[in-house]
Amino acid sequence: MEPYLIMSHDAVREARLRPEFADLYPGVDLDVWHTAATLAEHLLARFLRHDPADQSLPPRIMDPRHFEFRGTAGHAGGRMTLGT
Repeated sequence: MEPYLIMSHDAVREARLRPEFADLYPGVDLDVWHTAATLAEHLLARFLRHDPADQSLPPRIMDPRHFEFRGTAGHAGGRMTLGT
């Protein structure tokens, strides 16, 4: 029998927008935990589509002052455990 991959809920890095910054991120639902990698891709794509070409990328696409985070960071979004 081959081992399979088990990922706990805590292993996935998640982000939630803080309500006081909602006007800066139209389309991002409040009170919803998003997979951080997916949300970062969405925000980066929006930045590239809508912001002027002469504006440089921010140091972090998800400003930690604007978002709450939970889960662990690491390879492929979190700690992975192999089980049988």
